[in-house]
Amino acid sequence: MARPREEQPTSGELEVLKVLWDRGPSTVRDVMEVLHAERPRAYTSVMSLMNVMADKGLLVREPQGRAFVYRPQAERERTRGRMVGDLLGRVFDGSARELVAHLLDETRPSARELEEIRKAIAEYQKQRGS
Repeated sequence: MARPREEQPTSGELEVLKVLWDRGPSTVRDVMEVLHAERPRAYTSVMSLMNVMADKGLLVREPQGRAFVYRPQAERERTRGRMVGDLLGRVFDGSARELVAHLLDETRPSARELEEIRKAIAEYQKQRGS
């Protein structure tokens, strides 16, 4: 039976995407070395994950010599936007206020972070003309 296509990356896939967004196009070995610094991973495990990601359309795989070079299909911000939009719709019934309130309760931001959030809201309002 074919593997169902996931719209959102899994946590492991997101780790790989973060490496590729930071490093740019990379081989499996390149990605494995970065991930290995956090916790040991086998080359074949990383290769299998990246091949599945390519099959799902999360990565683009291009041959380069005897290896493949992988790059993300979508930019970091686009992927974040899809993931947050999915979370907003499925968990918070589309309510940005509920999402933000929950986020503040869960993370308990410092006074400095709260000030940065206020500045981000002010900048958003300025750009939107509200």
